[in-house]
Amino acid sequence: MSKLRWGVLGTSNFARNKMLSALQACEYAAVTAVSSRNPARARALADQFGIKKAYGSYDELIADSDLDVIYNPLPNHLHVPWSVRAIEAGKNVLCEKPVAMTAAEAQILLDTSSRSPGIKVMEAFMYRFHPQWQHTKKAIRSGQIGELQTVHSTFAYFNSDGGNIRNQPATGGGGLMDIGCYNISLSRFLFDSEPKRVIATADFDPKFKTDRRVSGILDFGSGTATFTCSTQMVPFQHVVILGTDGRIELEIPFNAPANQSVRILHQQGSRIDEIRFEPCDQYTIQADQFSRAILNDVPAPTPLSDAVANMKVLDAIRESSQKETWISIS
Repeated sequence: MSKLRWGVLGTSNFARNKMLSALQACEYAAVTAVSSRNPARARALADQFGIKKAYGSYDELIADSDLDVIYNPLPNHLHVPWSVRAIEAGKNVLCEKPVAMTAAEAQILLDTSSRSPGIKVMEAFMYRFHPQWQHTKKAIRSGQIGELQTVHSTFAYFNSDGGNIRNQPATGGGGLMDIGCYNISLSRFLFDSEPKRVIATADFDPKFKTDRRVSGILDFGSGTATFTCSTQMVPFQHVVILGTDGRIELEIPFNAPANQSVRILHQQGSRIDEIRFEPCDQYTIQADQFSRAILNDVPAPTPLSDAVANMKVLDAIRESSQKETWISIS
């Protein structure tokens, strides 16, 4: 089989505007079914993208014996329940970030996956697959900035729509869960270890009761990572990585556009090089690499244990902002 057959849970704007077109461009993946709790919406989405099957429930999609992979871009509180059902139905799963509401819930997903060793399950942190991040990781590992000392990252947008799930606590809304998870993930990705302790502060929207700005420090022992994420600031994203002998600066670290090149700045001593990367779709790369892992029966590019570890840090950040003190991570 040259292409795996993918089914998509839900008809979210994200799936419609980003993921479906990315999946259709894949070499090893093909979307053959979509689903919604509203049959008409499922059919409309399927017709828009030329997809054959449209199901009026998530259960029907998961039960489709022709599908190899389930993509789960549902709201955060539905990530684990529906991913678990998919695993139990014998389907591989690519689940959007954050993979769960808490580390304990993420552990449930990992335990379920462990009971089905032939099934691949991965959290969809697509940024890691972009060539700019692959280059950055390799440069740090090979000592091209000396010893990694600190990572500064910012991720923000403005959304004051109370009807949006990102502003609803019950569905796992708020800045930390929606985009702060990237700040945490990239810090762990670069240090290639877990922080020993964290401290954070959070500001909450008085109406939505979701965090609209979170800033924090992650102490890795050998260095630190600082971050700010916000759902009510001017749209902006940026990452600066500093070592003993150099730095790397990423201008569009997370939402790198698929239709234009991006650049990073790499300083070594007094020399600063501009490195450009040709346009590519990081969602397509992610799906193809995940599909290849399934086809070749090798481990997923990112183990599910990484998702649990990321949630542990998110939990600690929340606890720290409430208690206003450092929180150790076991």
